[in-house]
Amino acid sequence: MTGRPTPLRIVVADDQASVREGLVVLLGLLPDIEVVAAAADGQAALDAVAAEHPDAILLDLHMPVLDGIETTRRLTQSHPDVAIVVLTTYADDSSVLAALRAGARSYLTKDASREHIAQALRSAATGLSVLDPGVQAALVAAAGPQRRPRRLPDGLTRREAEILAMIARGMTNPDIAADLCLSAHTVKSHINRIFAKTGSADRVAAIRYARDHALG
Repeated sequence: MTGRPTPLRIVVADDQASVREGLVVLLGLLPDIEVVAAAADGQAALDAVAAEHPDAILLDLHMPVLDGIETTRRLTQSHPDVAIVVLTTYADDSSVLAALRAGARSYLTKDASREHIAQALRSAATGLSVLDPGVQAALVAAAGPQRRPRRLPDGLTRREAEILAMIARGMTNPDIAADLCLSAHTVKSHINRIFAKTGSADRVAAIRYARDHALG
């Protein structure tokens, strides 16, 4: 008589309580996954892994105390057997490459479904990698012909500049989301960051900024 297979033991690390608690509940409902700890910052994630010795960790990149990149680097050094799956809002190429170079095995955006996240954790624990389609596109772009990249103004990322150009072309948030295969929430987050970086109070000001900087 065979018993049930041993569940995959994971730690969830995200500084947003609603996201963290939601992931704990959703993943905990799966019969083959056991969430053994949750952490709100990078140092707490390191402590949880040291205490629980999980099979994998689901890790956000933008966290206080220690960010996800540094947390990944330290986990890789101190707990090389723990599979690291990054789950974050942004899929820009600099974040992707930094996380993978630090030792992350898989990289997903928060648009991913519970099933996709669970499959990434299972695959990572067996040594396989899973990458979000947007992440794959960023890696392909980064691996392409090495031209000197244009320096973007005011700290805009390439994805933010791309979305700003779409705004300048008159595209709505739903249009942008559909074109880039992003959720409405992710597009809104990008646009809020664009407005903050460019000092734009509204879309009209953002369009003016795009045209002034030849981004439209």
